[in-house]
Amino acid sequence: MLKKYFIYGLISVLFSITITSCGSSSSLGVPAPTVNSKASQKKPYVLLISLDGFRWDYVEKYKPEHLTDFSKNGVSAASLISTFPSKTFPNHYSIATGMYPDNHGILSNSFYSHKKNTTYNIRNRQIVSDGDFYGGTPIWIQADKHDMVTASYFFVGSDANIQGVRPTYSKDYDGKIKNETRISQVLEWLALPEKQRPHLITMYFSDMDDTGHRYGPNNEVELQKTLASLDENLGVLLNGVKASGLPVNIIIVSDHGMAAVATDHLIPIETVQNDDLFRTVDNGSIVNIHPNDGIEADVVFQYLKEKEKHFKVYKTQETPGFEYTPKNKDWGDIQLIPDSDHYFSNEKNIALLNQNNIKTIGVHGFDSTNKDMHGIFYASGPAFKSGYEIPSFQNIDIYPLICDILGLEIPDSVDGKLSTLKGVLKSADK
Repeated sequence: MLKKYFIYGLISVLFSITITSCGSSSSLGVPAPTVNSKASQKKPYVLLISLDGFRWDYVEKYKPEHLTDFSKNGVSAASLISTFPSKTFPNHYSIATGMYPDNHGILSNSFYSHKKNTTYNIRNRQIVSDGDFYGGTPIWIQADKHDMVTASYFFVGSDANIQGVRPTYSKDYDGKIKNETRISQVLEWLALPEKQRPHLITMYFSDMDDTGHRYGPNNEVELQKTLASLDENLGVLLNGVKASGLPVNIIIVSDHGMAAVATDHLIPIETVQNDDLFRTVDNGSIVNIHPNDGIEADVVFQYLKEKEKHFKVYKTQETPGFEYTPKNKDWGDIQLIPDSDHYFSNEKNIALLNQNNIKTIGVHGFDSTNKDMHGIFYASGPAFKSGYEIPSFQNIDIYPLICDILGLEIPDSVDGKLSTLKGVLKSADK
């Protein structure tokens, strides 16, 4: 059955599949702007799968069949430590670049850019696809520099022209596209001829994050239902990859975990805003404060200190939670950090939750001392050891690991270290 599925994918991809390549739609039958060099054709493959909002303890708690088997038979980490703030965009991009947000520039899901004089917001398609916001060298660009074909079915940064480059094959984000469609496309990419076949593929699933936000991470019925469906999808993907017969190394990660917050612990952002004094950028678990031109930061600091209630006011370089001293000016001069059981939101959203009698929601963004913010790291394939467990580590270390597997040079600018994960590879024992 698997061989039949793979052959069908090969036939369909050669004749009828149309994808987005380097920012424009083109048929897979047309030569891609990048083809594998002879050296790249001899390299192994890496499939990086992100399960948004998949908390570190979900597999052990719910025991999904395919993910459980995958985690036990390969490499598994106690947890994957997110960068602060533990939000979707900065953490996906830290995985993609091996850099902290302070260095790659995607500070959170929303932030004010001094360079662009505008506020980056993940809901603004035009802004998200603007490569000028993105620093560092994403893993697909590093592969492209080594004449290696890449592909992405949704991953933060992959739908922007960063350094003028996108993955060889890519898709602009559309959450309505079913998991089955994404999986079929990945298997079809792996069915391409050697020269056009991507050796690096990234893909993304939002299921657990969507359910976690809506019902909270303690609603076992809804989470288990969502996970069962997602696990079935992943089973098809894993079996399809196996049927390809290719030396594919699969890495499954998540960007962050999820915590429960009572809706009566939501802090209306309007209670601290003052447009006459400062610009406010709210990310729930952290609020960036940018004093207006001509307004002293100390004046704004004292103004906000007087409003402290279930949150604390900090000068940026003294803000707890960061793994480093924040220096990027796009953070603003001052940060508001809510108590661990509180979260900023807006009055409209709070009113809507109250109208629907919703008492608890799922949120994330807190620092890594809150283990609910931790994600997952599982890996399996010809490069990895079997049944190998490792301690928790930071997600910036995944980038140099992938570079090592694919034989790519590791840029000096990355914050992640290969030494952290080198031991998970079979080659480390040679």
